[in-house]
Formats: sequence, C-alpha cells, structure tokens
Amino acid sequence: MSWLIFAILLDFGFVQICKFSQRQGYYAPVVVSTNYLVLCAVLAVYLLATGRFAFSAAALQTGLVTGAVFIGSMSLMMRALEIASVGAVLTAFRISIAVPVALGILLWQEPVVPSKFGGIILAFPALLLMTSGAGRNVRQTGGKTFGLLFAVFLAQGLSHSCLRSVHYAGLDGEFVQVLTVMGATAGTIGYIFIAARMRRPRRPELSAGIGLGTYNALALSVIMIALSRLPGTLFFPATGCSVILLDNLSAHFFWKERLNRLSAAGVGLAVLAVALVL
Repeated sequence: MSWLIFAILLDFGFVQICKFSQRQGYYAPVVVSTNYLVLCAVLAVYLLATGRFAFSAAALQTGLVTGAVFIGSMSLMMRALEIASVGAVLTAFRISIAVPVALGILLWQEPVVPSKFGGIILAFPALLLMTSGAGRNVRQTGGKTFGLLFAVFLAQGLSHSCLRSVHYAGLDGEFVQVLTVMGATAGTIGYIFIAARMRRPRRPELSAGIGLGTYNALALSVIMIALSRLPGTLFFPATGCSVILLDNLSAHFFWKERLNRLSAAGVGLAVLAVALVL
C-alpha cells in the first residue's frame, strides 16, 4: 500500500508542475515532448550504469505501442482544449480510468472486493463533480465535439491500459526498458509534430521539459512498481480520485482558485470513495 501512496503523491506533483508550466504560457507540445526524451535519457543512463541496457522484443514492442498511444492521447487532448471547455476535457480525461478498470475485470480477471466496489462506483460521480467547475466557456458543442471528447476518454484510457499491460505481459522486471522505449517513441513523434507546425522551442520551455522529464522518470517508475503489486481495479480509482482531490485542494488553498459548490461536493464524495477503495 505504501507504493500506492508514493504513486499518488508523485502523480499529484506531476500535475502541479504541469499547471505551473501552463500558467507560464509555455507551449505544451515542446514541454511534453522534451519531457519524454529526457525521461528516456535518464532511464537509459540508469540501465547503462546497472549493466541492464538490453531490450527484449516484448519490451521493445510494448514500449513502442505505449509511446505512440501516450503522444496520441496528448495531441487529442490539446486539440480538444482548442474547441471545447476545459471542464469537459478534464472530465473526459479523468473518467478514462473506467477503461483500465473495465479491461482489468473483463480481460485480466482482476478482483473486485464487494466492500471496495462501492468506492469504485463513487469515484466516477466524484470525478465528474470535481471537474464541473473548470472552464465553463464552451467554445463549441455538438456531435463533433462529443466525438473528440470521447476520443480523449478512450485514448487516455488506453494509455493507462498500456501501462497496466506490462504486468500481464510478464515484463515487471523490464519496466524500465519499456519506459525508456516509450519515452523515445513519444518524444520523437512529438518533435515531428512540432517541426510540422514550424514552432521553434524556447529555452524556458526546454528547461521546463527537462525538469519534468527528470521528475517523471521517478514518478512513472514508482507507478509501474505499484501496478506490479496492486490490481488496477484498486490502483486507478484510488489514484484518480486522490490526485484530483489533492489538485482541487491545492487549487483552492495554493493557487487561490475558488471551488464552486459542485466541486466542493465532489471533494467530499472523493474522500468517501478513496476511503472505501483503500
């Protein structure tokens, strides 16, 4: 359970670093793509230093697929933020934990303890309520927007599921190799996207990406260890609710963003959901 707590705290820290970067007006594709390449470099140095710089075919394949899914999910989310409200995009992003939870039950037969099932169910309305107050300025509505939001939901859910699949592919002992390939793949695709848009990276954006990638190398490693020891049916609802709960509290007390009544109700519901799941 300690690994779950470490994963939650590190994931929360990642969200806060991203929020700081956004508030500085940094171009997200540069920060995120640099983050992935630095993550790859940090983990590659670790593998070289420990004499483990060897990649099995399964680790290469899983890393390539995961990297492509990760950068695709990020691109979809950025596109969605251009045409839909921040709240709608965040809601689609957060409830995407339903995908790895469902796959865990249906595909990998992960256990769901009845006493914890109530917490899993409560997690979804809690996430909906906590994201309800973010960005009410809906720029566009209709079938196209709904389709894009559904794509964000599905892509982010598949990103989570790719990380979960490492355990069931028997790659727990090679998760560092998987993350190294994932970082190289996502970072390379991201910079191809940046080059296509003819956007020149700025030094502050690169610095932010370097810091984020170094941090992310630790955060993702802890998450992978937690996933190797805990069922996804516990891990994803617990982290999803806990991180956005901490984020809402941080927004209120640190970033001075006032919570509306629905968000406050969601915070209370999230506390109950996490208590039941844990």
